[in-house]
Amino acid sequence: MAHIQEYQDLVLDAVEVVEFKLIRSKNDLEKDDMAFHPMMAHQIFGESESIFGYRGLKVRILYTAGPLHIYLGIEYEKKVDELSNGEIKADDVVATIAEKLPDGCYFVNMDEFLKTLDKADKFQPFGEKLTEYKTKDDESGDERHFEIYYCNYKCASFLKFFSRLQTFVLWFVDAASYIDVDDPQWSYFICYEKYKNDNGEELFATVGYSTIYEYYAYPQHIRPRISQMLILPPFQKLGIGTKMVETIYKYYHTQKNVIDITVEDPSEEFQRMRNFVDCRLCMELKTFQKEEIKKGFTKDMVKEARETYKLNPRQCRKVYEILRLYHTNIHDKEDYTAYRLDVKKRLNAVYHKQLSDIKKMEKAKLDTEWLRARLPTIKQRIEQLQEEYEQVEKEYKQIIQKLRDA
Repeated sequence: MAHIQEYQDLVLDAVEVVEFKLIRSKNDLEKDDMAFHPMMAHQIFGESESIFGYRGLKVRILYTAGPLHIYLGIEYEKKVDELSNGEIKADDVVATIAEKLPDGCYFVNMDEFLKTLDKADKFQPFGEKLTEYKTKDDESGDERHFEIYYCNYKCASFLKFFSRLQTFVLWFVDAASYIDVDDPQWSYFICYEKYKNDNGEELFATVGYSTIYEYYAYPQHIRPRISQMLILPPFQKLGIGTKMVETIYKYYHTQKNVIDITVEDPSEEFQRMRNFVDCRLCMELKTFQKEEIKKGFTKDMVKEARETYKLNPRQCRKVYEILRLYHTNIHDKEDYTAYRLDVKKRLNAVYHKQLSDIKKMEKAKLDTEWLRARLPTIKQRIEQLQEEYEQVEKEYKQIIQKLRDA
């Protein structure tokens, strides 16, 4: 009888063997340099991110570039089923991936997939066009044309398309899950690239998207929250995420029932991008000019940033701190010290609140010994505070450098 330990060399890293392609023409099927790999695979193949039972395995997930019809297939040299005379079974890779795909949205037959590719040139963007812009590709030097559209639940054909688009999140956004497209409070911002094929015809390729959930706020307002944003790997490092955020702001800016815009559990990368966008916008506002910034954080800043760009108070404070550092002479002891104390005061607010609450409890004759035991000593807190500040300043300097380079 065969033992599974004999086939440990057939345990493969899913991130390495799974590859994606966005297909614009049949010629792209043979272009290996177009392929890109997932960032992660644990949401499909478990925490080990492994696939068992194959030698020379390649998992191909192909999407038509515009409408995103999906082909799912595998190629391999040997399978453990053959090597073990059927005693050990290889993982059913196609079935495992297919479980995570919406019903009826993929093909396992290449000929059927190619039929959809033949019709892909008829694909047009869904929804209302909000903006378009051109940028140069740093690598090729070619000018590229992008357009951003708004959509909502009212377009049934769009929702089917979006169900295919969001299949990327399981591979590229950690802890992501599919959203409920039947919920009318979702709004969608989709970016497409307009390009010309070999015949000179203008076609569209899907680039990325952002989903916004419009939370109700009493009495008749909404608080849009940016939930997910994904720019597909072939289009990253082109400034598209920045344009998406700016377009979202502009869309909600004129809506009087919008209080402010928030972000759901942002990644570090997204938060850096958001900070850059917000700082660049607020630099033009009256209350964020150098002479005002130096006076300290004010309610007028919150008011102007919220009214102009729908920034919430917490994000407004972060923008203030970045721009104050931007205008601070770190070689001037007095100027730099004033800045550090201002930021540390904010960082230390939670600690002081905890101390204040304990003192109130002690006045009420309540036992606080266990609470005090959980607090750091003054010396420990000073060290913690310095570490927190240094991390904040490091992050802020990255944004400032980007602002100066822009």
